[in-house]
Amino acid sequence: MEARDRIIIDPKVMGGKPVIKGTRVPVEIIIGSFAGGMPNEEIKKEYGITEEDIKAAFTYAAEVLSQEKVYEISTG
Repeated sequence: MEARDRIIIDPKVMGGKPVIKGTRVPVEIIIGSFAGGMPNEEIKKEYGITEEDIKAAFTYAAEVLSQEKVYEISTG
């Protein structure tokens, strides 16, 4: 199953933020929890999601970042 099968964007759910399908858990919460040091097991328990949901969140985030354009800002 691909990330897009587990991640949905619906304007009626969490203001259109990408969430785990069937939940109100935003991708950003999963990524932020992991970045803050929360282990996968705790994330799964805290938000009622699966290991596959966590992987889908990271895959989605990576896909979004791969499309981001970066511009150099001159400081001098």
